[in-house]
Amino acid sequence: MVVYWEYAFLENFMLDGVLLYLALKCAKCKAKWYRLLPAAALGAVEAIVLPLITLPVWAQYLVKILSGLLLPIVATSGKKFRPYAIVTVVFFLLTFALGGMLTAVYSFFGVAYAEGNGYLIGQAPAGLVLGAALVFAIAVFLFAKKFYRYKKFKQDLVECTLTEGGKDHHWQGLADSGNCLEFRGKPVCVVSPAAVFALFGRHAQAAGRMTVTTVNGAKDCPVFECEKMTIAAGKKTLTKEGVYLTVGDVGKRYQLVLSTALMEA
Repeated sequence: MVVYWEYAFLENFMLDGVLLYLALKCAKCKAKWYRLLPAAALGAVEAIVLPLITLPVWAQYLVKILSGLLLPIVATSGKKFRPYAIVTVVFFLLTFALGGMLTAVYSFFGVAYAEGNGYLIGQAPAGLVLGAALVFAIAVFLFAKKFYRYKKFKQDLVECTLTEGGKDHHWQGLADSGNCLEFRGKPVCVVSPAAVFALFGRHAQAAGRMTVTTVNGAKDCPVFECEKMTIAAGKKTLTKEGVYLTVGDVGKRYQLVLSTALMEA
């Protein structure tokens, strides 16, 4: 089998560049081109040179691991160890995942392999390899974006205990910085009509009314006053007396939308 080093270099350069870029993004590190390009080039050189060196099996794996550890060092900026460690772990995981995906693609298309000192050298068209890598990159990017969005959502959830008429109601609240509602100079939380019924009963007495403006327009809504609310946010617990609540759409994953001003006051 004939291997053209320039094609092999370009292919591995692009693959390592994509993997390192994804690892940096997944670790929320800045991807700087003057670090990313040399790291990808180093990975491409390693992919060409290392299969040509005859080593014992244990030494082959040791060299692979060390070479894999070197690339994130070159690609990651900063002096802290934590970002480098995260990028390294993610880079190894993505490398294994992409390798498994390419193996499945090769098997599906009947691509032949050759053994080269512990390395698998395939006779796959560059378009097939890069196309599979592009699909892999898009999938990882979308997954990471959704994961961090969900993580941020979970971080904004707090446990709340609302006390009214001697009864406690334990609900989850979303700390929403976009909730800027105020009534009589105090922040207002948003709850569902069912929550108002659970708190105040069938004949709830409103403390007043206010205009709530959303993307659907302005609406005149009643405001109710809850005796006490206890908010558990991480290690911090806040207790507020006379908390104002108004009625609105809060979704299904939590029972009330908190004002961050309420938590900071």
